[in-house]
Amino acid sequence: MEIVLYAGLSELPHFNPDLDREGQAAPEAVAKLRSQVSASDGLIICSPEYAHGVPGSLKNALDWLVSWPDFAGKPVLLLNASGAGGEWAQRSLVETLTIMSARVSDASLLAPFLRKKLDPGAAQPDAESARLLRERLEAFAAGIRSSRQAR
Repeated sequence: MEIVLYAGLSELPHFNPDLDREGQAAPEAVAKLRSQVSASDGLIICSPEYAHGVPGSLKNALDWLVSWPDFAGKPVLLLNASGAGGEWAQRSLVETLTIMSARVSDASLLAPFLRKKLDPGAAQPDAESARLLRERLEAFAAGIRSSRQAR
């Protein structure tokens, strides 16, 4: 499995359907997001929770993908890497992604699975958390392979 990080979340303009009309070129940052989504076999979304919801920047990115045909049917693995809580945002993401016709993977970890918050550049998660994450990533990849073979 190759995981490619999307680092352009802060570059996306605020969603405006007037900038996304048929036959009109999308803003450059949006085109890059859509290109990366189109090139992927599946998406992994790991999001924090703010005020019992999804951060606005993530929702904005999803809004830019609503009308993107390559997003429909895309497998998505959700990971709740919060030290505690986060279930409100995960439920919100499941609802949003379902209405967008994504395929939310049964391998998703909607409840917190880390024993403590990880700081950027900090040590790896504990062995049990790492094992669980590895299992879920393997199940996600197997699901993608299986759906590819069924086509």
